[in-house]
Amino acid sequence: MAKKNKEQVLANTINRCKERNIIIPTYAQMRNPELIPESIKEELKDIGLWDLNSLNLFRLTWKNEPTKHGGGFGKVNFMELPKELTGIDARIIVLVGKFFPTGAHKVGATFGPLVEKLVHGEFDPTTQKALWPSTGNYCRGGAYDSYLLGCQSIAVLPEEMSQERFDWLHEVGAEVYATPGCESNVKEIYDKAKELCHARPDEIVNLNQFSEIGNAVWHYAVTGPAMEEVFDQEKSENSRFSGLFLTQGSAGTLGCAEYLREKYPAFIVAAGEAMQCPTLLYNGFGGHRIEGIGDKHVPWIHNIRNMDMVIDIDDQPNIDIMRLFNSENGRKYLLEKGISQEIIDKLDLMGISSIANIMGTIKMAKYYEMNENDVLFTVATDSMEMYRSRMKEELENRGEFSHEDSAVVYNRDLMGLGIDNMIEMNYYDKKRMHNLKYFTWIEQQGKTVEELNAQWYDENYWKDQFGKVKEWDEKITQFNEKTGNLEKYK
Repeated sequence: MAKKNKEQVLANTINRCKERNIIIPTYAQMRNPELIPESIKEELKDIGLWDLNSLNLFRLTWKNEPTKHGGGFGKVNFMELPKELTGIDARIIVLVGKFFPTGAHKVGATFGPLVEKLVHGEFDPTTQKALWPSTGNYCRGGAYDSYLLGCQSIAVLPEEMSQERFDWLHEVGAEVYATPGCESNVKEIYDKAKELCHARPDEIVNLNQFSEIGNAVWHYAVTGPAMEEVFDQEKSENSRFSGLFLTQGSAGTLGCAEYLREKYPAFIVAAGEAMQCPTLLYNGFGGHRIEGIGDKHVPWIHNIRNMDMVIDIDDQPNIDIMRLFNSENGRKYLLEKGISQEIIDKLDLMGISSIANIMGTIKMAKYYEMNENDVLFTVATDSMEMYRSRMKEELENRGEFSHEDSAVVYNRDLMGLGIDNMIEMNYYDKKRMHNLKYFTWIEQQGKTVEELNAQWYDENYWKDQFGKVKEWDEKITQFNEKTGNLEKYK
């Protein structure tokens, strides 16, 4: 976009935000809500967590009060899983994404790609639509943020994703396209996005989560510090921040590993995927049922050199544990096994991919024979609120989940998790996985070999990518000054 056009686009964006009283929060405010003006906090007391109100942009934080309406801010939302549930001595701490607007932390990850372009004059909300290609919550978060930022949106996601996702997207007025296949059919999403962009080049801006660094930068700036804060709050005298497990997905959440590596250089970072689609582990392919983790390729924004392990998760035990955690008989059995009612009441804070994250974290701890001094982190990206239709399908297809089923799943699939289908990566394991980017991004998506090589060989490449936070905060501050909307809150 030429400089003149860019300036006009920025002017259009400023006017749109001025007209709609839109204020954009800084990354610093999302990391630390204490920096949010008190008058904005007062107005939020009368606004629901999911309301389509632009002030909810200030709730793109891990620190929302866990209430549906009018909550303030507090400490990071997390839960620690007891040994009776994990079967290991190492401590597992799970950041809880349920209390973001839309019920999933992806609403934060979509902030980065869109706002970066808005404040740089690279997206015109008066003439363009934001295209959100997704295998799950990314398009929901994108549609929500778009609405709050005065932009129209397009969602592209696989037709086999849960019905709750499609229903909600239609409710917020997104233009929705369902592509063939399931969670693993990422190429079909790319193909549809390319078709739409080709047909409407001046209207559509493709905000591909797998290549937009703003996705990972949000987690670097917000999720990483949240984990550090919880560790400092919960650690004992001998505690060590030992590891992080996250399913690869778009590699956005793994952006927090870049921040954490600066703080805890010796900690272990593991990326997970479905065993039924072992792309990282075996250069493999396939379909699976762990919604929201994406696969069959390596995201452009994934810094493979910062990984230590790949851990694959079997999807059927994942679904069975979902039933254990969310059925009446399953919960009764867990109570019999000594798990507190307080923890059982919180199990629905973890959706399908969240359970996969817990499974991978347990496998990591067992592999390294970790003990009570080891503290491991993962996230509950969303809750069972997104998957009630899946529970209904399981009931219809397989019948009631009995006490006997509960005993089998608890002992076989939870306590019995082993160290199969995982790899501790050496230099050439990492390079093999990194090189897989070529086939998606160079051959299909127009990236360059030069940048691919820079990602691997240039020691400053990733530092520069994640070092953009300060610049973006400055741009956001300048943007808010130009709209003048913040003045009344000072």
